[in-house]
Parts: sequence; C-alpha cells; structure tokens
Amino acid sequence: MITIKKMAELLGTSTTTVSNVIHGKEGEVSPVMVEKVKKLIEEYDYVPNRNARNLASNRSGIIGLAMKASENKYDNFVKDPFAGELIGAVERYVRAKGYFTMLYVSSDIGEIISSVSSWNVDGLILLGMQKEDGELLNQKMKKPMVFVDAYFEDVSFDYVNVGIDDRKGGREITEYLIQSGHQKIAFLADNCMGVDYQRFMGYRDALTSAGLPWNEDNFIRLRPSGADMSLILSQAYDRARDFTAFICASDYYAAFILNDLKDRGMKIPEELSIVGFDDNVCSRLVRPALTTVHQDVTEKSRITVEKLFHIINDEDYGANFEQLPVFIVERSSVRKMQDVLYLTDEY
Repeated sequence: MITIKKMAELLGTSTTTVSNVIHGKEGEVSPVMVEKVKKLIEEYDYVPNRNARNLASNRSGIIGLAMKASENKYDNFVKDPFAGELIGAVERYVRAKGYFTMLYVSSDIGEIISSVSSWNVDGLILLGMQKEDGELLNQKMKKPMVFVDAYFEDVSFDYVNVGIDDRKGGREITEYLIQSGHQKIAFLADNCMGVDYQRFMGYRDALTSAGLPWNEDNFIRLRPSGADMSLILSQAYDRARDFTAFICASDYYAAFILNDLKDRGMKIPEELSIVGFDDNVCSRLVRPALTTVHQDVTEKSRITVEKLFHIINDEDYGANFEQLPVFIVERSSVRKMQDVLYLTDEY
C-alpha cells in the first residue's frame, strides 16, 4: 500500500502537504495540489493508517462500553430493547468521532474490571453499576469514565453520570393511574436498587400525596430466571385480581405480563390496567399498546458520548449529573375507572 511519504515523492511535495489533504485541511494547500493528491489517493486506493495516527497522538481510538447485567435476569442482555438501543446509539456516536467501540457484558464486577483493565481504551462508558461497583471502578480504573443511570449515594469520589428523572417518571405514571380512578395499584420490579428504586419511590410519593394506603404487599418482587419467564408470569397472575392496575418498572416486563394475562383469559384493561416504563418497541408491539413513561435512550447515549470525549480532550463537559426529562405516552392499556362509573350512574 502506498504511503504518504511515497505520494509526496511522486508529486514532488512535502509529506505535510499530502497529510493536510488527507485530513481535510485543504485550505493550507493550493487547489492544484489538492487535485493532484486526490487523484493519487484514488489511483492507489489509499487508506489512512489509523493505528499509526493513534500512536502518534498517544490514543488507541477505542472506547470501552461495559455493562453489568444480572445473570438471573438475562441469558442475553443485548436482547433487552433498552440495552440494544443504547448499544447501537453509543456505537454510532463513537464511530462518528472516528473511534471504535469495544463491548463487555458480565454479571461480575470483578470480571468486568479485570477484562476492561487489559483494554487499551481512551475512555469507558458504564451501565448497570451499583454503589459498590462504582467504588471499585474508581479505585481500579484510571481512564476517563462516564456512567449511565447510576445512583451512587454517599461516595467519596466524583463521578459523571447521564440519566433521567426516574423518580419523577414513577410519580407521574402513578398520578396518571390515580387520576384515572385507580386506588389499588401494585409496583412490579425484579429489584429495589438504583433506577428501579427511584421509580418505586416516585410511586410511593404519588400514593402518599393522594392519601392512599400502601403496604409491602403492593410491591411485587419478580423472580427472574434467565430466559425462562414462567415464574415471573405466574407471580403476576397470582396477584392480578388483588389490584386494578400494575406499574411495571420496564416495558420489557410489562409486555410479557400483559400478553400472558390475556392468554390466561384476563381482559386488559377492563379487568386490569398495565403500564410500563421506557417507551421502547415492546410498548408499541403489544395489544393493547402500553401506556408508559418515555425516555430518549438515543439522546442519552449521545450526551454520554459527548461528555466522555470532552473529558478525554480535557474540555469543559458541563455538569457531573445530566438528567434528561421524561413524560407519559398515553396508549390503550389503562381503563378510565371514573368514566365507567359515570356511565353506570347515568344509566
């Protein structure tokens, strides 16, 4: 393959001139020479040596994306629409910067740190991390890092995080159900940490503000078992008659539960209203389509990548904590209880 030096020799010019044309700095080169260099590039099908360029700038040209996912919940975390959208968006924005993305998924933070430490990356994006994970990463990793959806309380180190207002989302979707006439509302999630905890606390806030009673039985702790959803679906079915509405901590669970309950003969939303969180493809594929809390995962990914590159380049990256807005998307999975009561009274 022809080199910049060889092209310069053939054209009787300097390597700097050829390099300027290759890297788009044509304003520093005469139009005649620009055309000559471009013709030579096309003739020899020249491809820039990215490794050499990165070596010269002391950069690897690689961004690491590490995700911690519960082995009990997923046999393949990337199948989750939220994870898939985030990975795809991060890769696209990283590629637009002229970089490559390396992905690592594990349920073991020690394994993640050990593997990622061996990568020659310029920065890291981290998803699914709890407080203790963040503390270990801060101790072991000396690379620029940006977390996604992290809630680290009472830690002694500074960290950068991009997320959404999960608590507000949980509160607003609960208020929506209450305004629709529901009082017996359950919250379903497979944990009560981080993101799901914030969504749960928003649910509690709304119940308290409305003067509605709450007890621990209103939180249905789902027990995932990899790809086998049967236990989760049975848990939901066993409690479905105790409530008029389910709030699921994700569209992923809401869609599975909605379909299963319909298969078992329940009418949705006439007998049970179901809402989700995320507004991903699951919410639009099921019937009735899910009312849910919208978050812009692609925009979250874009901001995450931008912040990381600002840190890498020692530039101002703005606030340490970026919180994107959420809003309710109303579809067909919620019964308006007061409308039904009104029509009955009228009759």
